[in-house]
Amino acid sequence: MTMNNMIKMSDIDLRNQRVLIREDFNVPIKDGMITSDQRLEAGLPTLVAALEAGAAVMVLSHLGRPEEGFYDKRFSMKPVADYLAAQLDYPVRFVTDYLDGLDCQPGELVVCENVRFNRGETACDEALSKKLAALCDVFVMDAFGTAHRAQASTCGVAQYAPTAVAGPLLLRELDALQHVLRAPEKPIVAIVGGGKVSSKLSLLKKMVTMVDVLIPGGGIANTFLKAQAQEVGVSLCEHDLLDEARSILALAAEVGCEIPLPSDVVVSKSFSDMCPAFNKSLAHVAEDDMILDIGPETVARYVDVLASAKTIIWNGPVGVFEFPQFSYGTRALAIAIAKSSAFSIAGGGDTLAAIDQYNLMDQISYISTGGGAFLEYLEGKTLPAVAVLDARSNKCDPVVAD
Repeated sequence: MTMNNMIKMSDIDLRNQRVLIREDFNVPIKDGMITSDQRLEAGLPTLVAALEAGAAVMVLSHLGRPEEGFYDKRFSMKPVADYLAAQLDYPVRFVTDYLDGLDCQPGELVVCENVRFNRGETACDEALSKKLAALCDVFVMDAFGTAHRAQASTCGVAQYAPTAVAGPLLLRELDALQHVLRAPEKPIVAIVGGGKVSSKLSLLKKMVTMVDVLIPGGGIANTFLKAQAQEVGVSLCEHDLLDEARSILALAAEVGCEIPLPSDVVVSKSFSDMCPAFNKSLAHVAEDDMILDIGPETVARYVDVLASAKTIIWNGPVGVFEFPQFSYGTRALAIAIAKSSAFSIAGGGDTLAAIDQYNLMDQISYISTGGGAFLEYLEGKTLPAVAVLDARSNKCDPVVAD
């Protein structure tokens, strides 16, 4: 992906232009209230820059996973529109019907209803893509979190809009990831946590070849432990991927990547925020135990590893941090990363939630708003929305700013 080839929003004269911006404003909402505004804060500067430039600004985003083609109040963008109206010194309007055109004046922000209420969004339907493209003079792709999805509001509109450019948040995301992939300072430590090896198999294989230490967490660590004939009780573990885990361990030994596994763990007999927790050495895990966090001895080893790192990549917690009695491991590693002088990059929904929970937002070098896109980029995959912008850069005839 040749980021330098893409036309940037800052390259364009936006005055009196109809500017359609795709953001990733897929924020958690409970009882109509936004519970985390990280993604909104990340995208706000792009909206402000376009408004200050004198553009008529429209913003698109998905929210949740509604059934496509149907309105569902639970997934409405109205709370997002209300949030933006409270944050901006510009008029903000919320619209539900926009596919056949809408009136938007320079210096005004129009927040469009959830793009996934439109039939054909996820299939990148050509007719829908062209309707979205007809709304604007300039399309700005700023949603890194959805750049790995070839959908109407990410790729289709970028193909048909008169001009398609990269937004500043998208560029910052790509720049931070390229910093890690192209010229990382060693030693490099990666933490890859989560429930399943299967969902991160490609990432694990890639990380083994590029980092010095790979720390697996959660169900992924359990699968690695089981692959080495360790007892994991009734813990989350993918028994059908034990051979894959062994092959990753073998590859790591071959290329000189260390994969430290837990020597002690925190277990319980059930999965609940009320269940008691017990520290156990790995040798004493019982057949009915459920591993829900790493133990203090393991935490100390991992913290030492992080202290010597120059580059840290973090995706996924190492335990069920949502429950206080199983949050020690994730919290300790998060604090160690925050205290480190290494360049640190973190991404993924659970990772962001942990960083937010421990109030460490300002102490991580870069926090990616993307989950799947973050993983796929690290794996070396091409992100479809970025590829479209790259291809369009040679075909657009943009109005270049003075």
